[in-house]
Amino acid sequence: MRRSIRSQTELADLLADEGFAVTQGTLSRDLVTVGAIRLRAASGELVYAVQDVEAADIGRARARLARLAAELLLSAEASANLAVLKTPPGAAQFLASAIDRASWDSVLGTIAGDDSILLVSRDPLGGAALAEEMLMLGAGGKENEG
Repeated sequence: MRRSIRSQTELADLLADEGFAVTQGTLSRDLVTVGAIRLRAASGELVYAVQDVEAADIGRARARLARLAAELLLSAEASANLAVLKTPPGAAQFLASAIDRASWDSVLGTIAGDDSILLVSRDPLGGAALAEEMLMLGAGGKENEG
């Protein structure tokens, strides 16, 4: 079913009608995760839209990740299949979102706090490779700035 959704409240009500109880906070995070944006429809109303993810989008997401890593990544350490990334205060969720959007096959998931990100590798011993790759991304972005 396809229909125009004008607000998070409207979407929450529709989900409730289908038996899904969601909080506004969860709904807001989920809309960000799926890449929903608000656009002006032909009628002039603002509605939510979800763009299709294509190879070009992933390429842009990875370029964005490199830029953000150059700006925000302070350090990276690893243990087994985990990598812990440090950022300035308040920046971890922003960088973690960029990692998620980059569709990085070796990353099982991310958890972000205020200034730390936990990256979980699919490889049981892949934490060091993830940490190194993030550090290289950050260094590469810094080299391209000057």
